[in-house]
Amino acid sequence: MRKKAIEIVWFKRDLRVFDHEPLFEASLTEYPVLPLYIIEPGLWRQPYMSRRHWCFLNDCLIDLRKECRARGQPLVIRIGDTVNIFQELKLNFEINNIWAHQETSDKWSFHRDTEVRKWCKEKNIRLIEYPSNGVVRGLQNRNNWKKIRESRFKKTLIPAPQKLKNLGRIVVGEIPKKGDKMFGCSLNQSAQIGGRGEALKTMESFALSKGTNYIKNICSPLKSEKSCSRLSPHLTWGTISVRETIQFFFKHKNNLSCKPTFRKLDLKAFYSRLAWRCHFIQKLEDMPDLENTCMHPHYDGIRSTNDPKKLNAWKMGKTGYPYVDACMRSLIETGWINFRARATLVSFASYHLWLDWKKTGYFLAQLFTDFEPGIHFPQMQMQSGVTGINTTRIYNPIKQSIDNDVNGIFIRKWLPELKNVPVTYIHEPWLQDQVSQKKNGCIIGIHYPAPIINHITEYKNAKNRLSLIKKDSDYRSISKTIYDSLGSRKKLKPKNHVKEKIAKKNQLFFDFSG
Repeated sequence: MRKKAIEIVWFKRDLRVFDHEPLFEASLTEYPVLPLYIIEPGLWRQPYMSRRHWCFLNDCLIDLRKECRARGQPLVIRIGDTVNIFQELKLNFEINNIWAHQETSDKWSFHRDTEVRKWCKEKNIRLIEYPSNGVVRGLQNRNNWKKIRESRFKKTLIPAPQKLKNLGRIVVGEIPKKGDKMFGCSLNQSAQIGGRGEALKTMESFALSKGTNYIKNICSPLKSEKSCSRLSPHLTWGTISVRETIQFFFKHKNNLSCKPTFRKLDLKAFYSRLAWRCHFIQKLEDMPDLENTCMHPHYDGIRSTNDPKKLNAWKMGKTGYPYVDACMRSLIETGWINFRARATLVSFASYHLWLDWKKTGYFLAQLFTDFEPGIHFPQMQMQSGVTGINTTRIYNPIKQSIDNDVNGIFIRKWLPELKNVPVTYIHEPWLQDQVSQKKNGCIIGIHYPAPIINHITEYKNAKNRLSLIKKDSDYRSISKTIYDSLGSRKKLKPKNHVKEKIAKKNQLFFDFSG
């Protein structure tokens, strides 16, 4: 008996039916479409994946299945090794083509894609991959990248297919529960809600109300939670595309700009962050080893010895530096903090505690609901000073605390042991005398830890260590090669203070946390 010929649409980080070119093109063929999502146990065993990601993804898959079912064919779920799944499907169907978006992700996924391409070639099955967002595969250098990216953003959005030709009888497969053991330890903390419907509500809310004073509030650990878009995990898992997001806001630019809730300046800054998002993912596309190899080879191994006490204190939010600890505890509980807080956490870990960015990066990845490998790993390197092409930024934990939480409201929210410490000492509670500590119910070393290090001393040590590396004879020539391949071609105009200020303030720090 002749097997039924089908088209497979392989969903990965593109969990939507709108502006989805592979799905739309597959639907135009004369054959039934099998919309497929594969849950890969191997991926969920990686040190950067967590149940928090699955909770968000679970919502996305439920939404996607409904969208596909409404068009005639429910989303099919399979669990296992991807090549094995395709092989099993081939036993029952004649696979004409496998349609998918190009994925720029972790190294595990990179190797999986390589194996799928190899299998498709052996079985004489076409794997048709479409570009995703502004990332360009096979890019030789960055000289014309911006033009390519901009042209993609301006293309007409692709409509959702009206109908998917039904496969007939097939087991669609259950979507595992959020509590399934496959996805790691139980999650006692909160997780942002996923799904296409939630993405659209979040986008509209940001445009019409939440975007008030976007630039002004983006650094505040308290105000940013309400003023930032919170679209980052939706962009990570593709419930909306970057192109759709950009066109949504610029389609309504004239309307939005006349509203006091979303100024032109805020809109421009928001667009800038979407562009930077693609810029960082392009780095990983061009250099897949960035997950575990320093961009500049001279930095490899400089933090090979890690103090476990320092690492654990940082992970638990018990370093003795209130702002750093509050940022960590907030992130553990909510799965999100703003860009400045993310940079502060990494800077403190990498410079003051001299911890390996790979160890701290994997831990943070598990906590970020919006973990995007293409941004996360290059940013971990940038904030740890190992790229060779970026300015070294060592954040002073006391200055950051005063600048971003002057009255200690954020600190007290997440460090209840400091709730009675007066503003005078909230940023440096160890400066209180013993009488004041007893009076305020917070004895340093008992109720709250003493500083784990002297931040001034460790700042100097870090600067000295890094300066020695930069003196190596071939350091600059290697840096130039890296810049030619991965560096941004954007040039600031010093005479235009406003543009320069926006560009500097809106450089992306981790996973489009805006």
